[in-house]
Amino acid sequence: MSELKDRLRADLTTAMKARDSLRTGTLRMVLTAISTAEVGGKQARELSDDDVIGVLTSEAKKRREAADAFDAGNRPELAAKERDESAILAEYLPAQLDEDEIREIVTAAVESTGSAGAGMKAMGAVMGVVQPQVKGRAEGKMVAAEVKRQLGA
Repeated sequence: MSELKDRLRADLTTAMKARDSLRTGTLRMVLTAISTAEVGGKQARELSDDDVIGVLTSEAKKRREAADAFDAGNRPELAAKERDESAILAEYLPAQLDEDEIREIVTAAVESTGSAGAGMKAMGAVMGVVQPQVKGRAEGKMVAAEVKRQLGA
C-alpha cells in the first residue's frame, strides 16, 4: 500500500478529531479522487506513491484554477477557500521547482538531445526528457513555456 495514502488517511483521522473542517473536507476529497483513480480503467489496482502524487497534483491544479475563476467572478470568499485547500494539498506534494531550476533542467535536456536551434519540431523530444525529471514538482504549462523559449519559438 502507498505510504502517502496511509499518511493522508492518518491525517484525516487527526483532522476529524481536531474538528478541523477545512482539512477534513480537503483530505476526504483527495482520498475520494485516489479511490476513483484506483477503480478507473479496465482493472482495479492499488496506486503507487507516484500515482498518488499525480492525483494530488491534478487536484491542487483544479483548486488553483477554481480560485482564479472565483476571483474573476468577484467571489473572493470562495477563492480564498480554494487557495486554502490548495495549500493543504501542497503539504503532501514534493517541493516545487523554481524558475531557475526549471531553466537548468530544460537547458540540460536541450543539450542532451542536440535540439539547440532546431525550433519547435524538437519540442516533443525535449519534453520527453524533461517530464520525468519534473513530474509532480512543476506545472506542465511552466515547463512547456521554458522549452518553447529555449527552442526559439
